[in-house]
Amino acid sequence: MFHRPLRRAATGPSLIAALALTACSPDHQPMINPGDGQPSATRGDGPVATLGEPTEIANGLNAPWGLTFLPDGSALVSQRISGDIVRVPADGGTPQTVGAVPGVVASSEGGLLGIAASRDFATDHTVYASVSGAQENAIVALRVADDFRSLRQDRVLLDGIQTADRHHGGRIVIGPDGNLWIGTGDAFEPENAADDTTLNGKILRIRPDGSIPRDNPSPDSPIYSSGHRNVQGIAFGPDGTAYGSELGHRTWDEVNVLRSGQDYGWPETEGVQGSTGVPPIFTVHPDDASPSGVAYAAGSLWIGALGGQRLWQLPVAGNGATGDAVEHFEGDHGRIRTVEVAPDGALWLVTSNTDRATWGGTDARPGDDRILRVEVRPR
Repeated sequence: MFHRPLRRAATGPSLIAALALTACSPDHQPMINPGDGQPSATRGDGPVATLGEPTEIANGLNAPWGLTFLPDGSALVSQRISGDIVRVPADGGTPQTVGAVPGVVASSEGGLLGIAASRDFATDHTVYASVSGAQENAIVALRVADDFRSLRQDRVLLDGIQTADRHHGGRIVIGPDGNLWIGTGDAFEPENAADDTTLNGKILRIRPDGSIPRDNPSPDSPIYSSGHRNVQGIAFGPDGTAYGSELGHRTWDEVNVLRSGQDYGWPETEGVQGSTGVPPIFTVHPDDASPSGVAYAAGSLWIGALGGQRLWQLPVAGNGATGDAVEHFEGDHGRIRTVEVAPDGALWLVTSNTDRATWGGTDARPGDDRILRVEVRPR
């Protein structure tokens, strides 16, 4: 039995600031909330990191979803519908198929989703994956062959996650604490997010062996936070602050600071429309975002937008935003599913234009889907 954290109404300066911004933000303009206990955000009056021009690393991918780097600088990429994992060389080139993950059942948004390489990949060749199956979703450990020509499922770390046609979440990352952080969707049943007898609509945290960290809110539950609609992005700042990007319904997408045991309001609250849960530090209309992958580099979060077909940059420090959000590459490359920081500090962007089953689809272009490399120029 999972124990539900106490739902608390959002109050105090953070909510007041957010609601004030709502009142003066016509047509759902992006809004910044500095964050609990933080100084007021610097509203774009300081230098922020800039980006170089994108260069193509790989093309010809089929509905790519997750990406994880290996010790040699190459990357593994999951393909949602086929269930394949492919390997992309560090300096780019033709993706080579490693193998198909067993038990993957594709739906409108489900299939093979996020992947994360073990910190000890050089010796254990283990990759963790978020898999949508016929009866449930699960987090599994995969063993990749030494020659990268095959893989097998080694063990199931966590199962019992409700599956559905949509709202799977699916992002999985290894945090600075060494644990697996997992975003799940509400399985298109909003009440799941506020019900801690389910694993849906949550941030989950488990050890790489599948056990529960002792400092989770409940020692017998993988649930770290609740009240989420559909989390497809998780990233960490240099001080260990955890950030999550969340797809909203029709009013607000969100970026949240993820805190242990906290409730983030869904379904009673969407963005700052409502009075329950921890308020987000950034909200934007779904037409301009539908956020998926998020990464941290050079003082900013870099957030891939599906429906918005752009890359958002949000300057942050600790628990708050420190400047205005900046839009990059609007409409240039179509939908952006995943953003990761390469070993050399550049961003790798994964497009999602062959994945027409999901909302906000765009016509695939010759060569789609592709991976783009973008240099980050620190402020």
